[in-house]
Amino acid sequence: MSLTFSYNLQHVMARKTALCMTVGGIAMVVAVYVATLMLAEGLRETLSATGQANNAIVIRQGARNEVQSGISREHANIVLTQPEVAQLDTGAPFATEECLVLINLSKRSDGGGSNVNFRGVSPMSMTLRNPIKLVEGRMPMPGTREVIVGKPIYNKFAKTEIGAAIRLFGTDWPVVGIFEAGNTSFSSEIWSDVEVLLPAVRREAYSSITFRLAPNASLDTIKKRLENDRRLNLTIQSEIDFYENQSKALSSFIFYLGTVISVIFSIGAIIGAMITMYGAVASRTREIGVLRALGFSAGDILRAFLIECLMVAFAGGVSGIVLASLLTRLTVTTTNFMSFSEVAFGFSLTPMIVLQGIAFSLAMGLIGGVLPAWRAGRVKILSALRAE
Repeated sequence: MSLTFSYNLQHVMARKTALCMTVGGIAMVVAVYVATLMLAEGLRETLSATGQANNAIVIRQGARNEVQSGISREHANIVLTQPEVAQLDTGAPFATEECLVLINLSKRSDGGGSNVNFRGVSPMSMTLRNPIKLVEGRMPMPGTREVIVGKPIYNKFAKTEIGAAIRLFGTDWPVVGIFEAGNTSFSSEIWSDVEVLLPAVRREAYSSITFRLAPNASLDTIKKRLENDRRLNLTIQSEIDFYENQSKALSSFIFYLGTVISVIFSIGAIIGAMITMYGAVASRTREIGVLRALGFSAGDILRAFLIECLMVAFAGGVSGIVLASLLTRLTVTTTNFMSFSEVAFGFSLTPMIVLQGIAFSLAMGLIGGVLPAWRAGRVKILSALRAE
C-alpha cells in the first residue's frame, strides 16, 4: 500500500506561505548556480565558435597564446608550401599570417584602462573567418595605419568610433570601420594591416599562421611532419581546439567559484526546507497516526514526506532556471586568463545545464527532507492518535 501523488500535492499546496518561502530560497540558489554554468558555457561557446573545423592554426612550440608566439617569415614560407594547405585558383595558399599584440584602451564608462587584442591581418583573414562582416564604414586601405574595430569594442571603449584615432605606438591609427564577427572572440578585437603593424611594434616575426586544410588532407599528417622538424619549433592545432583551449582556465575558474558560492548559499535553502518539513510533521502528527492505523507502513510515510520535499525542491529548481534564463539577453566582458585581453560573451542555457539545475535543486530537497521524513516514519501510532 502506498500514498497517492494527489495526497502529496494536496498537502504541499495547503501550506502556501511556507511553500513560497522555501521555493523562493531554493530558486535563488539554483538561479546563482545555473547562471554560473551559463556564464562558463557562454565563454566556452564563444571561443570554440571562433575557430572553424577545416582551419588549422600554427604557433611557436611552448607558447600558450598568439601574443607569446613568434614565427619567422622563413618558417612561415615552409608551412605555406605544405601539400595539406589549400590553394586558391591563383595558386596562392589559402592562409593568413597574423600578428597579435595587446594594447590598453580607456573605457567609456569610467575611463579605466583594459587590455584589448590588436590583430594585424592579411587580405585572406576576412574570407577565412566567416561570419565576419563590416556593419559600418569601410575596410582599411592596404599599407595604411587605418583600423576596423569589433562592435563590442566600439560599444565599450572611448575613441573607437569612425573618424576617431587610436593613439598607438606613438602614432595615430584612424578608425574607418566597425565589424561584427558573430558569437566569436574576434568581435573583441581591433584589426589592421599586418605588414604595417609589424614594423610599428618593432617585430619581424608573425604571431600565428592560419590556413584552410586542402580537401581530403589530414591535419595529423602535417602536424606530425612539421612538429618533428626541429628547425621549425612549431605546433599545429585545429582552430576549434586552439580557441577552445583558450577558454579552459577562465571557464574552470568561473565554474568552481560559482559552485562554491552556490553550495554555501544552498545551506540556507536546505535549512529552510528542513524547517518547513519539520513543521509539516508536527502539524500532521495525528494524521500520520491515522495512516499508520489504516495499514500504511513507516516506509510509506517516509517516502510520502520525501516526495513532498522533492516536489517543493523541483518547483524551486524550475523557478530558478526561469530566472537565470533571463540572463541570456545580456553580454558581459571580462579578461581572459590565457590572452590577458578583454573578451565579450553571453550567457548560454543548454539542456544539460537545465538538467544540472534540476538535479541540484532535488539534491537540496533530498538533504533538507530526509531527517523530517525519517522522523515522520518513526512516529508511534498510539502517541500520534493521542496528539492534540
